[in-house]
Amino acid sequence: MKVVVDQGKCVGAGQCVLAADDVFDQNDDDGLVALLDASPPPERLADVQHAAAVCPASAIVVEDS
Repeated sequence: MKVVVDQGKCVGAGQCVLAADDVFDQNDDDGLVALLDASPPPERLADVQHAAAVCPASAIVVEDS
């Protein structure tokens, strides 16, 4: 899988971090999403998909690699 984030859409809600804190974080300066792992292992797929689903700004896209 490949994870893509659009910081321009991000509103800093932090739901992604709660869902998958090993894949997402928030920048200290503006609170926007920081992608820690653009290609997480397959066993993280459900959590990453959940993070994308709960993102209020739809700023996360999960692609098949």
